[in-house]
Amino acid sequence: MNELVKYAEQYKNELLESVIPFWMNHSQDPDFGGYFTCLNRIGEVFDTDKFMWLQGREVWLFSMLYNKVEKKQEWLDMALHGAEFMKKYGRDEQGNWYFSLTHDGKPLVQPYNIFSDCFAAMAFSELYKATGNKEHKEIALNTFANIQMRQNSPKGLYCKAYPGTRPLKSFSLPMILCNLSLIMEDILGTEHVNQTIQPLIKEVMEVFYDEKSGLILENVTPEGKFSDSFEGRLLNPGHTNESMWFMMDLAVRNNDKALIDKSIEILLRSTEKGWDKKHGGIFYFLDIKGHPVQQLEWDQKLWWVHIETLISMAKAYRLTGNQECKKWFEIIHEYTWNHFKDPHYPEWFGYLNRQGEPLLELKGGKWKGCFHVPRGLYEIWKTLE
Repeated sequence: MNELVKYAEQYKNELLESVIPFWMNHSQDPDFGGYFTCLNRIGEVFDTDKFMWLQGREVWLFSMLYNKVEKKQEWLDMALHGAEFMKKYGRDEQGNWYFSLTHDGKPLVQPYNIFSDCFAAMAFSELYKATGNKEHKEIALNTFANIQMRQNSPKGLYCKAYPGTRPLKSFSLPMILCNLSLIMEDILGTEHVNQTIQPLIKEVMEVFYDEKSGLILENVTPEGKFSDSFEGRLLNPGHTNESMWFMMDLAVRNNDKALIDKSIEILLRSTEKGWDKKHGGIFYFLDIKGHPVQQLEWDQKLWWVHIETLISMAKAYRLTGNQECKKWFEIIHEYTWNHFKDPHYPEWFGYLNRQGEPLLELKGGKWKGCFHVPRGLYEIWKTLE
């Protein structure tokens, strides 16, 4: 018996009755298409810039709901509303996706960030499953091919680092590609995904894994070695914990029990390390040697870190019945619902100070859009149901 099943209804209701209506009602731009993501506490637009990775995430989210929850025309229309804007304005001549655009679709920030491409590929592949429109499939496949071409130098000519002095590679790309490959399996084909994910699993679980501490590093040298520098010592518990549910999903696909067990070990160690024993909640950044970190926001509590950890704990418990994961799920559930959920208006706060009070009352901005909260609510509802 799944003892956490009692939570399923709570997550489902929050998703369908509060969070999704919030984005449906407030984020559509009726004039130029696409979505507004800079929304204040009650959903009013406070800035009209459009960030391509958040556009892609919202297209994916509404396509996914249409494909997996219910064939609601309004959800599909919402996804198409964003996709048309992306298609029209989102890419440069080489097919790279810009980072941000003005309200009416003029490029603002160059396509330096490969995550715009990752979420565009995710968006159009999920949309293709809903529409069967060949153009959507083509955009997804071309974008994925572009990502694979760029993955060894994600920022290309926009990279700030001086070449050769201290080359480092970042954890976030292999982590996202694991999830992206799984989402795109329908259109990439099983053979292609098999070839893609094995090296990615190795990257996540071995190359970025620090044997001594049992934790995942955010940056390592190209050879996978530790770099005793600000970047090399950096821990991001949220990234680690999010990637562990990607690993569990891949482990289920591959029927790999050892991968499930190692993912759970890392998840528990990372959560233990990241938990603020004084005020509760999970720190944003830490230094593996305990030194001060560069990021002044290191002690903030962020919405996505907690939601992604909840997904991982729920999946780990569902797969193995691990009591530690159950205990952590309940601790983090309590913290998250007491601090991030706005008691008066729909959607959740994104940024809390160390004490757990809202730092900003926005519901969306440059980094927070229609993604982690609804995706997390969906994943936890379905995992615990």
